[in-house]
Parts: sequence; C-alpha cells; structure tokens
Amino acid sequence: MSEPHIAKREPAGLTLEPGTYLWCVCGLSATQPFCDGHHKGTEFRPHKLVIAETQEVWLCQCKHTHTPPFCDGTHETLK
Repeated sequence: MSEPHIAKREPAGLTLEPGTYLWCVCGLSATQPFCDGHHKGTEFRPHKLVIAETQEVWLCQCKHTHTPPFCDGTHETLK
C-alpha cells in the first residue's frame, strides 16, 4: 500500500454544519482537508464523515492519524 501525501503537519480546526463530508485520504486534494477527486487513479478513497449537529472538529491533514478523519497528534511524530 502506498503512503498518503502529507498535506500539512497540523490539523484543520473547523466548525461543521450538519451534513455529509468527504475527508481526503490521499493528501493530494487542493481543498484540504476535504476531497476534490485528486485520488482518482490511486488506491485511495475518501472517508465519509456524517455530522448530525453543528460542531467544532479537528481534522487530520497529515493523513497518518489512527482515528480518521480526526487528528490524534500523529503529525508531531512524522519525519
């Protein structure tokens, strides 16, 4: 399996309204932390995130989190 591209070494702090979002897994999207389809032709597929009520979230942008799509601090350990 290929390694995802590290988009940024910090999470994206966002307030999300209710709805369905596609979190970028490959790290190639120009609309980080969300998918814009740049994964096409790779083995990566976006992660669906369903938000039921307005909430603040910290979404991973290093793409190596163990709790996708949420940041778990892994970016601090990457080389």
